[in-house]
Amino acid sequence: MATDHQVRKLMKLIRTDGRLGLAAARAGMDVKTARKYRRLGRLPSECAEPHTWRTREDPFAEVWEEVAGQLGESPGLQAKTIFAELQRRYPGRFQDGQLRTLQRRIRVWRATEGPAKEVFFPQVHEPGVRCESDFCHLTRLGVTIQGQPLRHLLYHFVLPYSNWETGRVCYSESFESLSEGVQSALFELGGVPQRHRTDRLSAAVQPPDRPEEFTRQYEALLSHYGLRGEKIQAGQAHENGDVEQRHHRIRQALDQALLLRGSRDFASREEYAEFIAAQFAQANAGRQARLAEERARLRPLPAGRLCTTKRLKVRVGPSSTIRVQHNVYSVHSRLIGESVEVRVHAEWLEVWYAQRRVERLPRIHGERQHHIQYRHIIDWLVRKPGAFAQYRYREDLFPTSRFRMAYDVLGAGGNGADREYLKILCLAARETQERVDAALGLLLCQDQPLTAWAVQEKVRSEEPITPVTAVRIEAVNLAGYDALLATEGVAS
Repeated sequence: MATDHQVRKLMKLIRTDGRLGLAAARAGMDVKTARKYRRLGRLPSECAEPHTWRTREDPFAEVWEEVAGQLGESPGLQAKTIFAELQRRYPGRFQDGQLRTLQRRIRVWRATEGPAKEVFFPQVHEPGVRCESDFCHLTRLGVTIQGQPLRHLLYHFVLPYSNWETGRVCYSESFESLSEGVQSALFELGGVPQRHRTDRLSAAVQPPDRPEEFTRQYEALLSHYGLRGEKIQAGQAHENGDVEQRHHRIRQALDQALLLRGSRDFASREEYAEFIAAQFAQANAGRQARLAEERARLRPLPAGRLCTTKRLKVRVGPSSTIRVQHNVYSVHSRLIGESVEVRVHAEWLEVWYAQRRVERLPRIHGERQHHIQYRHIIDWLVRKPGAFAQYRYREDLFPTSRFRMAYDVLGAGGNGADREYLKILCLAARETQERVDAALGLLLCQDQPLTAWAVQEKVRSEEPITPVTAVRIEAVNLAGYDALLATEGVAS
């Protein structure tokens, strides 16, 4: 079968040389075939007739009306589902290998007789008009901080015209994360577009049953920067399509960069944040020309950032805890019965009393969780050791795995385990947790009696406590090897 390329070559050789036989040989075809295409004056692709006949009998001809009726009533039915139903209705008639034939017929039916498909209309983006932002999950990247898995999100900010993007690591889709992300992006950009679009974030968009479009805090944020808020329709993520596509791209870029790095473990969250910033800088390197067009049309930034920290007045309960946004935190027992101000940031809480900050606590994300610090309550727990066994938040009072192991060893020794363990925990609060942890490791490893007094002696001794994980290898004395070599020399 001659190809278009061969026939074109043949025609060119005939025009230059004039000899059909030589031209056919050089084009790689038979003389009769060459004569045929010289006479036709057309390429093989122009001579081919469309394939309108079947090469084999249609196995679904007798049941196609039934299949078409099912598709008409339920266009979402998959070919596999219909095929399985046909096998059930007509046992032994249809073989598994015929599924592909049915899939082809259904695909043709959908393209010629099926319902119209949703159309996506390309949009014209103008420089400096709109910015989009959203959160995307990065936990699947498998990043760890000093060996500990990092569950996190990325706040992602994109300019649709230039595709300039930036972002920052966060841990929940809270308003505080949204506010810090938007403001950091605008100050990094150096100006303010006209409109800001998000999906239906609960931190920004009111539920459908509310008459207001946006939350009060989000309205204040938009007003401070002179932005006009936009939201997409429920379940229509493609309306925020630019940032959604950039989610996919940045996840790919980060994964590839981690593969090149050779490790997904980082020494600190700050190092990981720098790694992400470097990926954004690399992605934006080729967008500077269009970014310059955007920046020329941006409005100036306000004099300063908007403080969007949420402030709450709460009372410290008799259990030395406060409840903030459906989560429980411990504070020092000195504050029991007092009202304190809690300032809620994206990643931490500040507890203020009498115009002074008395605590800075890591923020819990989610609901019905708790964060109890043993230093806040240990003084009174030592006085009431009977309360430890059934304490609701008891698991929070094992700061490391060695503390838990020590408690189990004490429990195996008989009564008084709670009292003895609480003395050890009190020692950690008054001295340093690290030295107590190291002392527990030594006592457990050396199979020595474990008591609060023994731990105290180890901690307060002047000799340094070497961690059990520290391995010291003595230098190898090579004199014996040298003597062996000398002996071998004499023997030879």
